[in-house]
Amino acid sequence: MLMFSPKLLTCLKDYSKQQFVTDCVSGFIVGIVAIPLAIAFAIASGVSPDKGLFTAIIAGFLVSMLGGSRVQIGGPTGAFVVIVYGIVQKHGVDGLIIATLMAGILLIIMGVAKVGTAVKFIPHSVIVGFTSGIAVIIFSSQVKDFLGLKIEKVPAEFVEKWRIFMEHMGTVNYDALIVGLLTVLIIILFPRISKRVPGALIALISVSSLVAYFHLPVETIGSRFGELPHVLPVPVFPHISFSIISELFQPAITIAILGAVESLLSAIVSDGMIGAKHRSNTELVGQGIANIGSALFGGMPATGAIARTVTNIKNGGRTPIAGIMHAITVLLIMMFLGIWIKYVPLACLAGILVVVAYHMSEWRSFCELLKWSRGGKMVLLSTFLLTIFVDLNAAIEWGVVLASFVFMKRMADATHIKVIAKEYEEDEKGEDRQLSGFVLPAHVEIYEVNGPLFFGAANRFDEVGRQINEKPKVRILRFRDVPVIDSTGMYALRSFYNKCKKDQIALIITGLHVQPLNEMVKSNLYELIGEENVFSSMKETILRAQELLKESKP
Repeated sequence: MLMFSPKLLTCLKDYSKQQFVTDCVSGFIVGIVAIPLAIAFAIASGVSPDKGLFTAIIAGFLVSMLGGSRVQIGGPTGAFVVIVYGIVQKHGVDGLIIATLMAGILLIIMGVAKVGTAVKFIPHSVIVGFTSGIAVIIFSSQVKDFLGLKIEKVPAEFVEKWRIFMEHMGTVNYDALIVGLLTVLIIILFPRISKRVPGALIALISVSSLVAYFHLPVETIGSRFGELPHVLPVPVFPHISFSIISELFQPAITIAILGAVESLLSAIVSDGMIGAKHRSNTELVGQGIANIGSALFGGMPATGAIARTVTNIKNGGRTPIAGIMHAITVLLIMMFLGIWIKYVPLACLAGILVVVAYHMSEWRSFCELLKWSRGGKMVLLSTFLLTIFVDLNAAIEWGVVLASFVFMKRMADATHIKVIAKEYEEDEKGEDRQLSGFVLPAHVEIYEVNGPLFFGAANRFDEVGRQINEKPKVRILRFRDVPVIDSTGMYALRSFYNKCKKDQIALIITGLHVQPLNEMVKSNLYELIGEENVFSSMKETILRAQELLKESKP
């Protein structure tokens, strides 16, 4: 399989007219669903609503055209709200465009380097932690519009933001509050009437109509942002300097990692729903190109949108044609019906995002993870709190590092060395039955090593060695339960060999697996120990120990 092989090419080989019609219908429905979400995510990110539409059109088209999933729908998502808002506040819209462009390049590099599968290994507790943190921030970002508070500028910092909210609670616009609550209620209750038509779309149309009909004094997209464009802008390559690249490099990395994780998680979920298999590295390359395209058209970062992808699947979409149709639908609505978008109340969009934040919070998974081990809880809570109170960069970095340390601690705890100095007994595996109950010759010790021998557990040899008072004449290292050994483990093993040699203790190794054996050969330790002292069976090892005891007698 080629590194870059878009699913569209595969799907078109056996494409039917019936599937084309189904894909077009599904794409049309998803396109309608995408419009309020694209606008809402753009406003929540601190940019104008047209940026969200441009992203849904350009990135949505390119993700489906060049991606590695049959049903993935690309576009702006809630996961980017935090990082985008921070970039816009500090570097402006131009900085966001450059960061998105850089993130696209990084995603392509990740795909070419074939790290698509590696991204999936980010711990679940880290993903839930920052996703739940993002949900809290999205909810916080909508309080002003949901309540219609009269605040000129909302601070970016979480604590300061809520302090300002509390100070301005006396300015609540009850009309806006009713609009927001009505939106939430419609989204929650409408699925009982029909699950095929999205509740968010019904809420948007009905609530906007009520506001216009009764002339309610609430802020709308038009009153804040003015008239929306009816055509795509001309692509422009931004001015880039070395200083700008250095300033935006870390945010770009965050966008790339977040985009990769979100898109691949969405692809995995969709695979399970349709019984297919996506191409991870192709998906990353496609996402990278989509982000570059979005940036050139003045858009936002984009990734796979799980909710819209699921909507696509439920409406029968099974090939990238549905995603392409979704992008075309958004474009046509922007061109011919965009004049009506300006009447959408901001409180309505805030209500939509409140529901999005609720579903995004994964509170059930969050509560379940709190029942896990202390290390897992530490990773979850630290990632969650850092996302809210510091930033997403620190949250992901710290979460992954802390999760790595927790994992290494668990692996180290799982590795232990048992010393057998007197009687050799049959083990649970039923191996070495001929030696069951066999009394070891005097001056012979067996070191039974269990678990991976890596840097976190390499000190086990020293710990066990300090517990032995009388020095034997022969030591047997049993490695049957050691699947892997790293450089630090090999260093510890060599040190153990040198100590045995210094104390004139013969060393025999038995039960080596392929990886530890290869590492010993590479490090020359196999040659130092001697081929005559390496065995696969315990019986041969004991016989060799008896020979060495005889040779050691004067």
